[in-house]
This record gives sequence, structure tokens and C-alpha cells, in this order.
Amino acid sequence: MTLLSVNAGRARPAEYTESASKMTGIDKRPVDGPVRIEAPGAPGVGGSGVAGDDVCDLRFHGGDDRAAYAFAREDLDLWERELGRELANGSFGENLTTLGLDVNGALIGERWRIGEDVVLEVTGGRIPCRTFGGFMEEKGWVKRFTQSAAGPGALLRVIVPGEVRAGDPITVVRRPDHEVTVARLHRAATTERTLLPDTLAAAEWMESGLLALARQYAEKHGRAGH
Repeated sequence: MTLLSVNAGRARPAEYTESASKMTGIDKRPVDGPVRIEAPGAPGVGGSGVAGDDVCDLRFHGGDDRAAYAFAREDLDLWERELGRELANGSFGENLTTLGLDVNGALIGERWRIGEDVVLEVTGGRIPCRTFGGFMEEKGWVKRFTQSAAGPGALLRVIVPGEVRAGDPITVVRRPDHEVTVARLHRAATTERTLLPDTLAAAEWMESGLLALARQYAEKHGRAGH
């Protein structure tokens, strides 16, 4: 399991973005050399945990629970075939492009060591937004991405900060005792809401937005989802 690239994006203007500033950092490109990754601060206050990477809409991106975003090269390859165009590392706005790692099958709370020191923890999956849709310039993109079997990619918090770089090995160092994967939580939050109460088994590790959604649903409909 390998980190293929570390990707960062600088803020630039875009009419399609949902941010109040009409700026977005979604256009991420691979960075040469070591890149610092650390906890950026509370949700709504902190930006990206990846040095040199801009977050322009703090309502939905950035903060300690969403310090970085990982997407598998294997899933980019699936989308290449479906879309009929090349997708470079970073094309989905991911900070970390991985190879050989089951990103969407990762458990919420699972921890990855990257390189010698850095440890990251899985907190959820990406919920696609209008900015992503506009950036991709594909008809019906948000719905297509949401419903795809390729999976959403993983949001991450920083447990041990440090430097990462392309070529670093990735090791899974902890898997919690539950069955809530990134893919399952994504389905629960989007297309199968009745699964939301069951995802609370991973409440301790979930990113704040998805956790609030699961709790609200459970309070309204009961833990069985009825």
C-alpha cells in the first residue's frame, strides 16, 4: 500500500463554487518533496491539514475532522474508463492519492500510518457538492458520483502530524470493532437513510457533520430507522 501523490490546490475564482467568496481550492495538483500534514483546527475554523492547500468553504470542508481527503488510484482508473478521459492524481480534489489501499472499505476510526511517523484516522466519506460538479463539467455529476459503486473516498483527521511524500508506504495500524465502513456510512448519509442509526456504532470517530446527521435521524425515527 503506497501513497502515490500528495496533492494541494490554491484558491482561485470559479462561478460554480458554493463558497461566499466565489473561490475554490478544488483544483489540486501533485506536490514534489515532503509536505507537512497536521491538525488544522476546529470545524468551521480550521482549513486544510495539508500545507499549501487552500479550503475556501469552511462550512463543508476542512477542520480537524476533515483535515485531508484520500482517494484510491484504482477508483480514479474506474472513472477514467467510464468518463473516457484521463484523470491525473488529484483530479477529484483529493489530497492523498493511494494505491493498494481499500479506501472505501476502511472502517470509520481506522488508522493509517504513512511513512515513518504520520498517523491519520478515517472519519467519513466525501459528500459531493455543487463545486465538485462544476469542476468536473460532467452532466449530473453529483448524482453519478453519489450512486457510483466506486465509492466516495475517505475523510481523515490527523492523529500524529509530520511530513508525507509520494512513495511513502501506508500501513493500517488499527481497525475498530464495528462494521461501519466509509462506503456504508456514505450510503447511509445519501441513498439509504434508514441505515443511519446503525452507523452510530462508529460515533466516536465520525466527522461532526455526518455524526449530527446520524443522530438527528435516529432521534426522529428511532435506532431501527423506522
